[in-house]
Amino acid sequence: MPDDKLRTLTDKSRQRLRMPLDRIGLWLARSGVHPDSITVLGLLLVGLAAVYIGTGDFLSGGVLLLLSLPLDALDGAVARAAQRQGSFGMVLDSTLDRYADGFIFAAFGYHFARHGRLEMLLLALFALIGSYLVSYVRARADDSKVAVSVTVGWFSRLERVAVILVMTLAAGILQSAQPLEIGLVILAVGANLTALQRLRYVYSALKNRGE
Repeated sequence: MPDDKLRTLTDKSRQRLRMPLDRIGLWLARSGVHPDSITVLGLLLVGLAAVYIGTGDFLSGGVLLLLSLPLDALDGAVARAAQRQGSFGMVLDSTLDRYADGFIFAAFGYHFARHGRLEMLLLALFALIGSYLVSYVRARADDSKVAVSVTVGWFSRLERVAVILVMTLAAGILQSAQPLEIGLVILAVGANLTALQRLRYVYSALKNRGE
């Protein structure tokens, strides 16, 4: 069964940063900021970053992605402070996260397709599939009919975001697509292996329950 040693880096980071984020969230809530507005703003920044990445301006795209990162955690902090932890906010946050993944990998794929690198386009699609499946397996396992908390994974959202940031900023600074190529290989392999890792975990948990 899950324990602290098996929790993802994303979960651990959220717990460690919860107190400072809650302070900022309380200030924003008192200022009248709605948590859903922060969620939408984060997606808009990612969408703008995707435009820059698709056109080859990796440095601007990487900086915008970096600016969007705190918003991904602040919306939850504001929701807690404003006591607006409804189900819709969670669904909206999760849905827009999937849109953000789609924007970014579509941007990478578009950039490489423009330069005739169809093999890299396929790799970007494979990385996107893996990213979606990592989240999907956890969501399905959390269903009341399954009731398995999937708190494992080598490449949860934080790890994937870190790789995307590093490879995009490095590509912009070095003026080379090579960091993107290396990063997409890491993401494609890492995300899909994590999805399989989570499937195996669910299988083991259900088997231990005699199901």
